[in-house]
Parts: sequence; structure tokens; C-alpha cells
Amino acid sequence: MARDQLEGRNVVIEALSRGRRKVLGIWLDERAKSGGKVDELLSRAAAAGVPVRHVSRQVLDRQSQTGVHNGVIAEAEPLPEHTVRSLLGELESRGEEPFLVLVDEIQYEHNLGAILRSSLGAGVNGVIVPVQRGKGLSPVVQRVAMGAAEVVPLVREGLSSALATLRRARIRVVGCDMDGGSLWETPLTGPIALVLGGEDKGLTPTLRKRCDDIVAVPLQGGLESLNVSVTGALVMFEKVRQERASRR
Repeated sequence: MARDQLEGRNVVIEALSRGRRKVLGIWLDERAKSGGKVDELLSRAAAAGVPVRHVSRQVLDRQSQTGVHNGVIAEAEPLPEHTVRSLLGELESRGEEPFLVLVDEIQYEHNLGAILRSSLGAGVNGVIVPVQRGKGLSPVVQRVAMGAAEVVPLVREGLSSALATLRRARIRVVGCDMDGGSLWETPLTGPIALVLGGEDKGLTPTLRKRCDDIVAVPLQGGLESLNVSVTGALVMFEKVRQERASRR
């Protein structure tokens, strides 16, 4: 059975506390000082019946795939898999309006991790990345997301197929690119799917044609664009702001 490797105290604690999958075992730095996160981790592991092995820092360094484990590495079952169709079905059954983010050609794992973390904070229901051109839930992505992957489903699906499903569901598609209309002047309330382009080239012509609107973050200081994860966060939270303003 495939297994995930989780690295870092926050990531492992989130996996234990959220309970969406089984944590199979934990390796803890034998010199880790008691208190704070360490005590919380040990308490949650004991409550869940997860074995904890105290090992040397050198053992953790050899096992680490991210290079930054903060003295904790865990092995866990993979998270539940979703398709866009199944995710929309779950949202409908819960009576929730879809708020989705599609990300094309993300190659830098830290960007995807940051997008997942922002998505959790903004109430996004799912992040969709292509099977061929995107990163999955690697140890680096999960470490940077700091537990957000436990809550926000990461769907691996071709973006053309995903967008076709979203259009059939009558969900508005808004792309983000530097030549779009002002983000601050574009309505973003209601069911919506935000589309973020690749790190270097933005939205492809094919993706642009499938969007109902294209928005850009107005910039000063001669900047042409921002990092894709920063842009994504700004657009997500502008939607949150507009939703709250509409309810006043």
C-alpha cells in the first residue's frame, strides 16, 4: 500500500488532530525537549494509538525527503482521493456553494503548498491540478501547507475535463493574469472557480478561452506580476471580503 511521509511537527499534529487518515508511526528526535508542540504531538499520538520511536537526529536526516523535518517524521495512509465530479457532489449534499481553485503547471512545490495553506484560510473547497503538468502531495508540498492538505482536497485531473464539469454545473470561471481587469472592481461572489496559470507564462490561450472573466492584481512600483501563490492568496481573500460585504 502506498504511504505518505509527513515531515515537521505542525504537519504531523494536524494529521493526528484532523483524523482524515490513519497515521501509522512517528519518529521523534530523541533529544527533543518536552513542552509545547512535542507534548501535544505525544498526547495526540497516544490517544490515537500511534507508536512513537525516539531516534537520533542522524536517522531523521537520512530518512527526510524535504531536508526540513524539525525533529519529527511520520508515516501515514494517503488522503482520500477526489474527482471534480465527486467533490461537487459532496458540496451539493452539504448545501455549500463551490469555491474552487485550479492551478496549471505548478512545478515549484513550495508554491503549491502555499496555495493549499491560503486555500484553507479562505475557505476554498478544493484545489485542482493537472495530472501531467502539476505536482501532487509530495512531502515538501505537505510540509509547506502545514496541515492544509488534511482539509482542502487536492484533485488530480486534466484541467480541460475539470473545466467542462464546472461549466456543466454552471460555476463561473475566473482566470488570473497580469493583463486582466482590476481585481478590486470584479464581482467574485457566488459559486466560482479561480484559475491560476503557470509560474512563468501565466494562463495559456486555451485556458483563457474557457474563463468567463480575467482579473489582475493592480500593482505599483513598476512590477508586472507577483508570485503565483501570492496572486492566488490575494484573489481568494478578495472573494472572502466581497462575500462578507454582500451579507452586511
